Amino acid sequence: MIRRSLLVFASLFVAALMPAMGQIVTTEKSSAEIADSIRSELDNRPYFSLYKDTYFVGGTVLGGKPDGYNSDVKFQISFQQRLTKSVLPGHTYLYLFYTQKAIWHVFRNSLPFHDLNFNPGIGISRHIIMKNRLLGKLTLMAEHESNGRDGIASRSWNKISLAGEAYISPFLMAHAKYWIPIVDGKYNRDILKYMGLYQAGFQARSLDDKWVLDMTLVKRKGWNLNFNTIVQLGYRINHNSNQFIMIQYYNGYGEHMLDYDQYHSRIRIGILIRPEFFSDF
Repeated sequence: MIRRSLLVFASLFVAALMPAMGQIVTTEKSSAEIADSIRSELDNRPYFSLYKDTYFVGGTVLGGKPDGYNSDVKFQISFQQRLTKSVLPGHTYLYLFYTQKAIWHVFRNSLPFHDLNFNPGIGISRHIIMKNRLLGKLTLMAEHESNGRDGIASRSWNKISLAGEAYISPFLMAHAKYWIPIVDGKYNRDILKYMGLYQAGFQARSLDDKWVLDMTLVKRKGWNLNFNTIVQLGYRINHNSNQFIMIQYYNGYGEHMLDYDQYHSRIRIGILIRPEFFSDF
């Protein structure tokens, strides 16, 4: 019921943006000039920038009584470093990526960290420019993800990932990601059953740029309709900042590496920091 309500809310939110959908780049310049102008702007962007959403949120379970064992704080830090000053052959850029996520049991004695997940990667990105429009971006990357522990608590896997973003308008972006897994962790051989092979979703901003809404569905292994669902709704604190008050909802498996095979349904609230345009995923 909760998931169905969220899907309806998301559909209404996106429908409200439909009148504003148009070209991200519109001009009377030639296509070649536009492409060169966009690439020049990309060249002039900072080498170091945000990658995925960075956030700090705390909360508890849905449908149960909150306590120190089902309530926690989750935070994520994510950035990317562009390694090339200008485009490589094929109009691509080389990047280093890094994301770190933590589950922190702040409501227990001694405030222990339950799990730390490390996700470095390297890859090439190519922006798609056609008919005077920036249509999207493709990224091919090699990723590693683990929780940095040994023994029976050790979890790790590697992925060759292909990610795509489609910029439908300045206010709406659809995204998808597929990966070829290389599971090397001794104690997480069945990880695909819970963390899947691909994901898809969208990111939307309101016309006044105060609200942001993200939804991502991660398809778990199997032919049935089994998804991990992540929904985020944020309100911009100040028009001149990239900081938001955010509510985050997670439903499914694989929220973090240690308990990847355990079902979680959590709602949390906190601070979100994101890029000015769209964040990656």
